[in-house]
Amino acid sequence: MENEAILVCKDIVKKFGPVNALNGVDFEVRRGEIRGLIGENGSGKSTLTSIMAGMQKATSGTMEYKGKPWDPSTMAQAQERGVCMILQESNTVRGCTVAENIFAGQFHKFSKFGIVNMKKMTCEAQRLLDSFGVGRIRAADNIDKYSFEDRKMIEIVRSVSSNTEILVVDETTTALSFDARELFYGLMKKLAEQNKAVIFISHDMDEILQQCTHLTVLRDGNIIGHLTGEEMRQPCAPEKIRYMMVGREIGDAYYRSDYDISHGEEVALEFQDVSVGEIKHFSLQLHRGEIVGFGGLSGCGMRLIGRAGFGLEKLTTGSVIKNGVKIKDPLTAIRNGIGYISKDRDTEALILSASIADNIVFPSLDTLSNKSFIDPRKEKKLVKKEVDRYLIKCNSPKQLVSTLSGGNKQKVSFAKWTAKDSDVIIMDCPTRGVDIGVKQAMYAFIAQMKRDGKAILLISEELSELIGMADKIIILKDFSVSGEFMRSPDLKETDIIGSMI
Repeated sequence: MENEAILVCKDIVKKFGPVNALNGVDFEVRRGEIRGLIGENGSGKSTLTSIMAGMQKATSGTMEYKGKPWDPSTMAQAQERGVCMILQESNTVRGCTVAENIFAGQFHKFSKFGIVNMKKMTCEAQRLLDSFGVGRIRAADNIDKYSFEDRKMIEIVRSVSSNTEILVVDETTTALSFDARELFYGLMKKLAEQNKAVIFISHDMDEILQQCTHLTVLRDGNIIGHLTGEEMRQPCAPEKIRYMMVGREIGDAYYRSDYDISHGEEVALEFQDVSVGEIKHFSLQLHRGEIVGFGGLSGCGMRLIGRAGFGLEKLTTGSVIKNGVKIKDPLTAIRNGIGYISKDRDTEALILSASIADNIVFPSLDTLSNKSFIDPRKEKKLVKKEVDRYLIKCNSPKQLVSTLSGGNKQKVSFAKWTAKDSDVIIMDCPTRGVDIGVKQAMYAFIAQMKRDGKAILLISEELSELIGMADKIIILKDFSVSGEFMRSPDLKETDIIGSMI
């Protein structure tokens, strides 16, 4: 029946030790809706949707799905019944083919007498990839061959290839290019038109207002309120939503207020005639107290620059030099004061199976050790300083990073390098998947780093972020520099876009 409630949550409570992640939440989504779900990091958005999708159990409360009790034990079980969730971070199985990832948990569809017909499964996977407009991804390939964005597209194909009734999207679009986002938005609208439902989690206010038909706001594990489509279209809606999210006025002053592009004379990091991947003969001097931003369309090569700066990519020509030392690997980079915040947070930036404290101190072990032993007092003091600096929400520093929200994970990614006192920090999409309050705080930290004489290489897909924070913006197109722009109050996105396309 059109517009009927397809999934209803009643009095959902979720406790993690002494912390209540959800406090008796009532929530429902109806057929034909694209229901936005917004709130600060740690507000309970991902916790609530993960309970719906079978990733974890509620401490108490009940759910109904299509009028019947709902309590899935696993994601696979939920997906089989039509409730599919796409996570913020990568959720593919490395070492397997694209086809095996698409049909994970569904091999029985292609098996006879216990033997899987791999050829048939691969052909069907390719048909699905082609139908979703990503036929360049080959079903027979090992998934390790593909980028983070491509792996997200594979997850999307997997999630909607079966009998999807409810699609839960947890910050998925932050990993996608403009074209991929448009493709995905069309998919969400198609599902809604088919009388199915979408639950869409995002921190991007414009995205929420443009793509969603309804909106629910959470704060500190509580439902603060709901907005209809008409209410979302009101001019005052953005400010109203921000206030509901954080309980205070935020305003729009996220970025640097100054236009001072001066920097120290000392070169902190130098790219000398660097060729890496498809980028050829790139040179750059990054000075102390300077923020150099890199932008462009997805696949332009900007991430290769960041990875090369940290020694993650093998150079075919040239050198990356810090303090007269050639940076050939991450260990050399760390020892010479270079930090790297990766876009691929869960696999490159953090050790999910380790504690907050272990992640923070890992780069600083050499300064904390007394001969062959770590000084526990120094370690505790250092960790407390960083947890307090970034206001990391946790039960204790011993809490596993895997249990944190996306925003708090990102704070840990920052904290490990400020704890190390790295004087060069390479940031690849540093505010991906964080809420407006955390963004505001991170921009303040980045501005302070400049004032403290740190050198920052800022890679971002958000032009507003580059314009708001960088002293100089370098735009790449087809692996070559296509434009350079200096910080100015008159610089606008329209001035830059021409260099990107």
